Amino acid sequence: MVFSSIIFIFYFLPLFFLVYYLADKKYKNAVILCGSIFFYAWGAPRFIFILLGTTIVDFFIVRQMAAQPKKRPRLALMCVSLCINLGLLFYFKYSNFFVENINQVLARVGVKEITWVKLVLPIGISFYTFETITYVVDVYRGIHKPLRNFWDYQLYIILFPKLIAGPIIRFHDFADQIYDHTDFETPDNRLRGIYRFFIGLGKKVLIANVLGASADVIFKLPHDQLGTSTAWLGALSYTFQIYFDFSGYSDMAIGLGLMMGFRFPENFNNPYTAVSITDFWRKWHITLGNWMKNYLYIPLGGNRVKSNGRLYFNLWLVFLASGLWHGAAWGFVIWGAYHGFFLVIERVFLGKWLAKMGKAAVIYTLPVVIVGWVFFKTEHLHESLSYIHQMLSWHKGSGAWIPDTEYITVLIIAAFFSFFTIPELGKRIQEKVFYKDHSLKMHFAMVVITLLLCIISAGRITVSSFNPFIYFRF
Repeated sequence: MVFSSIIFIFYFLPLFFLVYYLADKKYKNAVILCGSIFFYAWGAPRFIFILLGTTIVDFFIVRQMAAQPKKRPRLALMCVSLCINLGLLFYFKYSNFFVENINQVLARVGVKEITWVKLVLPIGISFYTFETITYVVDVYRGIHKPLRNFWDYQLYIILFPKLIAGPIIRFHDFADQIYDHTDFETPDNRLRGIYRFFIGLGKKVLIANVLGASADVIFKLPHDQLGTSTAWLGALSYTFQIYFDFSGYSDMAIGLGLMMGFRFPENFNNPYTAVSITDFWRKWHITLGNWMKNYLYIPLGGNRVKSNGRLYFNLWLVFLASGLWHGAAWGFVIWGAYHGFFLVIERVFLGKWLAKMGKAAVIYTLPVVIVGWVFFKTEHLHESLSYIHQMLSWHKGSGAWIPDTEYITVLIIAAFFSFFTIPELGKRIQEKVFYKDHSLKMHFAMVVITLLLCIISAGRITVSSFNPFIYFRF
């Protein structure tokens, strides 16, 4: 079940919140938990028992770990939990990839290939695996005590707004909300949550889907028919698609959380206005960046290492891991290494030059990001390089794809909202819409906008069969 579906918007959501708001305060968490289990089981009935089973095992391992007075048994139990969770992630997400690559090597040397039944990837496994890791590590570090009972832990992991695609919420940032979120379940937060949900829905359905359909067509064209301008339009379309797709989903998740009194962290902050790749990663998928920093980069030594060489290696390794986290294909690995390379050269020398350019440095960052998305989209190195070759060498093309009026209109809208906050006025408007208290007049305006977005988005979903969500497969 996806947020941008008729069944979720007009059946699941109204029924869930009707029961939730009618329930007594002491039963609200039970309603959320039951709704979350149903939500996941609807889309992945075969995997709900794996999710529930791993949370049971994790909860009791961590409880035993917290009760241990000595460091060595605590460390051993933490390692057991990490091995279980990372082992499941590796088995479901990466075993197909590694077997396929091993078979390619075996075929070249004339050895019989490994027989392997391809596995189906459980929805959202990367996201909830990272959250189980934050639970065990935060408790081990003494940052927060373990949760009081198993049902509280289940709620933290399986909370449906964030279950499938985040935001990735670290345990110590969320633990206390399990017990106090109803205090923040105010009429103002409910309204702000509704506004945020439908803004996210509009971003996903009215912008990402339109541009994504065109991007798919362009990327599937034979490269000898692909003109340079068309290649750039395809890459730009995908650049906007993945942003409005994922940030739209994050907006919907944050909005649903607000309607229940939860405070989820922001996941995007106008990333295409970034003035460097370093700045881009402060603004793009913020919760993943924070996770990588706190649970991988800092344990590797962070900025406290003795040599610059080790510092650059750590940076590059973290982004290599980030690429692999996104998917089991070489395109994702190369995409991570590509971003890691630019982060390193910005540390070495480029960052000083970019700082002098100020906001104008976006003219460096954006093309770097766009080219990087080609690796992400195509997943295979030879296809990526062939496509990039068409982008960087002038070819007229065959005219196999011609943009229509709808595409051009949506592309302009996407560009406008992507760079909307470069002027200070844009930042102030964004702050007022998303974060400031609303006056009665502002509420009225937001209600009108929300109703329009709801009606137009629902109409679009009904008439269009193209409604993918890119990050579901991660």
